Amino acid sequence: MRVAFIGVSHWHIPLYLDPALALPEVEIVGVSDPSAAAAGAVAARAGCPAFTDERVLLERTRPEFVFVLGRHCDMAASARELIARGIPFAIEKPCGMTAAEVADLARRAEQAGVFAAVPFVFRDSLLFNTIRETAGGEAFQYLAFKFIAGSHDRYRVANCHWMLARATAAGGCMLNLGVHFFDLARLFFDPVAPTVIGAAMSNAVDGLDVEDHGLVLLRAGAGMCSIEAGYTFPAVHMRFDQHFSIRTERHYFVVRDADNLEIYDLAKNRTVTAAPATNVPYYPGFVRDALARAAAGRPPVAGLPEMVEAMRLIEAAYAAAPLPVR
Repeated sequence: MRVAFIGVSHWHIPLYLDPALALPEVEIVGVSDPSAAAAGAVAARAGCPAFTDERVLLERTRPEFVFVLGRHCDMAASARELIARGIPFAIEKPCGMTAAEVADLARRAEQAGVFAAVPFVFRDSLLFNTIRETAGGEAFQYLAFKFIAGSHDRYRVANCHWMLARATAAGGCMLNLGVHFFDLARLFFDPVAPTVIGAAMSNAVDGLDVEDHGLVLLRAGAGMCSIEAGYTFPAVHMRFDQHFSIRTERHYFVVRDADNLEIYDLAKNRTVTAAPATNVPYYPGFVRDALARAAAGRPPVAGLPEMVEAMRLIEAAYAAAPLPVR
């Protein structure tokens, strides 16, 4: 399969490029980025041409699948171009700047019959599958997700300064990190749709116009969910301060680190299973799955409609909790 990458200066590019390079059936035919240096560096590693104009990339290389990264403010334009050309693609979160913009992409992709995958990688993870299989048909009563990453400096180091402004990123840690857990809340509480009942956002660390810490409360019928995200952990890139707690009718699940899931039943029996609890280890599976599904004409595990629903919850949280003026 002929594969291309758009927006390769994005700090997540290794999560997509490395798995693609490992697949013998994949030929990387080109990469693009407005930064010629960034495009050139990735192209040298992939052994393919580099472009600064994604339209020229598409015209000259004729890819059969495209991974879309880049600035959040540029993602929707890239997606519209691919939909218009009928090229299947996977697009990084949040896919656009607003829920309305992403909803427009979803309508276009559906009408054109274009495959469009979104990396809600926890949906097809050992962590999620173990919880769902253990809980069976039990109702989910209580969810709590704490997921704290390193500071904003990691975006400066990666030359992704655009992540530090709402005009180009649309939001901060709650959009970038918390989005996974809004999606999981929708899955666990299904068929009851969660709504935002409270939120608080802070920019106390850096004083930017994107939040560096946030807390959101959701309710789904009698069920409750808290989502805490931040850029406040003094750690290297892709290490997190995290703690998940999930209560069902007959089980309690706890994640205290990046590697293990503790499972309790109501008799207080405890088991521990190895289950990666960060998003990072699940990207290779996402890359393989998205390419296989597109080639076979099957729908993605998650797509633009799922991103729309998560984005609507995040926008409701932002509306409920404007940042303090500093």
